[in-house]
Amino acid sequence: MTEITDETREARDGLRAAFDDLIHELQDARDTIDDPKFFPPAPDPRVLAEGYRYLTGFVHHGIERAFHEDPDFPAFRNALSISNKSTIENSDAVYFYAPIDGQKNYRVTGRVEDFRHWRGQPRVPGEPAAPQYLIFEVATGPMSGDSGDLSELTPGYRTGFGTIDSSSLVVDDDGSFELLLGPERPPGHDGNFICTRKPPSRRNPDGGDRFADYVSGRQLFYDWENEEPIHLSIECLDTAGGHPAPLTPEKAAANLRRMGGIVRGQMRFWLEFYDVVLNCKQTHEHDGRPYFMPVNAYNQPNAASSDTGGGMSTNVYAGGIYDLEPDEALYIEATFTGEPVYTSMHLGTLWGESPDYANHQSSLNHHQMYMGADGVQRWVVAHRDPGVQNWIDTTGVPRGFLSHRWAYAELPDRADWPTITGRKIRFGEVADAFPDDQPRVTPAERSDAIRVRQRHVQKRFRVF
Repeated sequence: MTEITDETREARDGLRAAFDDLIHELQDARDTIDDPKFFPPAPDPRVLAEGYRYLTGFVHHGIERAFHEDPDFPAFRNALSISNKSTIENSDAVYFYAPIDGQKNYRVTGRVEDFRHWRGQPRVPGEPAAPQYLIFEVATGPMSGDSGDLSELTPGYRTGFGTIDSSSLVVDDDGSFELLLGPERPPGHDGNFICTRKPPSRRNPDGGDRFADYVSGRQLFYDWENEEPIHLSIECLDTAGGHPAPLTPEKAAANLRRMGGIVRGQMRFWLEFYDVVLNCKQTHEHDGRPYFMPVNAYNQPNAASSDTGGGMSTNVYAGGIYDLEPDEALYIEATFTGEPVYTSMHLGTLWGESPDYANHQSSLNHHQMYMGADGVQRWVVAHRDPGVQNWIDTTGVPRGFLSHRWAYAELPDRADWPTITGRKIRFGEVADAFPDDQPRVTPAERSDAIRVRQRHVQKRFRVF
């Protein structure tokens, strides 16, 4: 038998200790599911089952974050996905991110299908197309929720460095594009670029330069039948062609502990956020302000901020909570001015997960829904199919989040932001609540729509 050296014994003991710490953090994260002091939803069999699925999604996320982030040799990964849902995420979105070192230089490349709608031109019906909207954003980390502490919502905790979206992204005729990231624009370069360095600010004039930690973004889909996901690549120009250092016991131990911290932090942060900031249980007065997530009604639309948990910088959000008995429905009307590049309506469980949007119509975007000539968006949330096109399926979840988004290339004046209202009605009143022009849908037509969703979600998150 080979004798274990002191060096190997030290590595073994250090890794065992780190693994024990990981398990301890995972147990702390697990306690979030059913310990009332951590603000979990009221338990029932389905809520508890979904809570454990929610936890395992963060385990998946934590493994990728802890062991596969390297700003010298980066790759784009899903920040949220079909297997890691949270933050009341958008059912139309691919959320992507990659780690960077803002002191170095990077090239992002991609190729899109027909993108004429990015330039305000009509689509070619039935032909492969680019997603409805694409945005890149550069910021300092850590990612929202990692700390597990709401103090990270303090202004200045994170710094944004810049954005570029499909309305201004320079794309070649063949659909290919390149985006450079770095502390300085290369001499003579006039293409897509986001600076990853910021000098000292007026708030901190004696501080040093600040550098970005992440590039992230979203691909938003409208036409789930024809829009194709964009495959993005990123390379660090300073290290391309090199090799990362071999994994050491010390690094592996640090990764194990980071993974545990990420899982525990994410589990704790978002449930406290929903309770304290969104006041989803209506237990906080918020200094006299109205409840931020009213029941069977809506808050005033807000731009992305700490009040909405961050979010895409070009979005206007509105939200509330639905709470419906089996024979009840929520009828919703919204209006908007201008020409948002994207609008949608989604549900969320009280864990902040989107319901099963592949196998249920639990979301509708502007392409998928019907809007009449009066320019009013109308939806109905109900537990069973009322036979109208604009039905949002709760998938049987009796209480959950309502989430609406309107994205603009440039935010309009606040006076021109969308308006939205909701009212509870009896299920039997659904057909009469809509105007006569609201299309009716047969069970066979609904089944066809679900098949489109199922195929698209597989395509959106395919790994081979």
